Amino acid sequence: MKVDVKRLLIGGSILSLSAIVLGACGNRNDDAASSNGSAAESSAKVEGDIKLWVDTEHIDALQGQVDKFEKEYPDVKVTVAVGSSADAKADVSKDPEQAADVFMMPHDQVGQMAEAGLIYPIGDKQAATIKDTNVEAAVDAVTWKDKIYGYPYGVESQVLYYNTSTLTADDVKTWEGLTSAGKIGTNFAEDGANYIFGPLFMSNGNVLYGEDGEDINGTNFNNEAGVEVLQWIADQKNNSGVLQASESALSDLQSGKSDAFLSGPWSKNDVEKALGDNMGVAAYPTIDFGSGAKQMKAFLGVKLYAVNQQTEAPLAAMALAEYLSNQETQEIEFTENGVVPSNKDAQESDAVKADAVAKAVMEMSDAEHSVVMPKLPEMVSFWPPMDALINDTYKGQIKPDQFQDKLDKFVSDISKVTE
Repeated sequence: MKVDVKRLLIGGSILSLSAIVLGACGNRNDDAASSNGSAAESSAKVEGDIKLWVDTEHIDALQGQVDKFEKEYPDVKVTVAVGSSADAKADVSKDPEQAADVFMMPHDQVGQMAEAGLIYPIGDKQAATIKDTNVEAAVDAVTWKDKIYGYPYGVESQVLYYNTSTLTADDVKTWEGLTSAGKIGTNFAEDGANYIFGPLFMSNGNVLYGEDGEDINGTNFNNEAGVEVLQWIADQKNNSGVLQASESALSDLQSGKSDAFLSGPWSKNDVEKALGDNMGVAAYPTIDFGSGAKQMKAFLGVKLYAVNQQTEAPLAAMALAEYLSNQETQEIEFTENGVVPSNKDAQESDAVKADAVAKAVMEMSDAEHSVVMPKLPEMVSFWPPMDALINDTYKGQIKPDQFQDKLDKFVSDISKVTE
């Protein structure tokens, strides 16, 4: 009987190289592979030529860590190449055998890639390390059907940027305070409103694809709370403190046309240029949808490394993925690229704690302020109808007496199995 050695190796720990079962036969599962004997560990060798795909802006920051990795593992040669993390699923799917052994990817592709057999599930010992060293939200983000499929290295969420010369810290604690004391430039009427305001439904107590984001029939937006959200969106059209802005949001902030906008850590440098010493950063405000103040939530995204299921050097690939997601590398990524760490100890470093944007993102990354973007493959069906629902409600093209029917259709549309 032919044994899939690569598949078996995933059960082992990178650091101990334990639980490598080379003589397995018959039926087995990954849990068994992760807990069975270690007779072969003394002869196991981390070696091979592996390819690493990272986004362009990360190459300079990571090259030194790759060099250190190669010194620690002299029998491993790593080739670093540019790869788009956002396009990981599409790029790996084209030709898995020719794709990188290790690659960056966003967590919302985990479900699709796991179901397609493109990425390795991580065995018990290494999974335990990931759980121990990373914040809960990051662990949830790389987990699919109770298995961990990735090595988290950063968290990101939108935050509230504001002009401290026109708004106070108290003003921005509530949406009502913010929009009465100043203007927020944000997008209700164009493509992309889905990412910013889709989480409003969860802010008002609803769930998207269930509590764990894995239940295709688990969305409950079509209830009274969902209707309240649509009414609130419709009311913003007549809110003098809300300025419809998409591409112009940053320039409006700089010119003084607006006083605040919602964006992520990727906008930090641009906002600093626009506002200088008047740049303020805060977690999202509360919103009253009609039944009391609720915390406005954002989607939480997690950056991770994954290992190609078709790699010819699984031990080397796993060792590299772990190394590039360790505390030291995460701290370097924060310093060089502003990536907010998912590692708990890295989050406690002086540099991270002193950074206003990182502080706001870390506050946003708890369950009260954000929802981990679902990993269900059907999430691809969420975006277009959510944009249409928000856009048309804000513009007044969907009337209050249509809210329930529109929500019923929305839930039905996103609950269909993706082929």
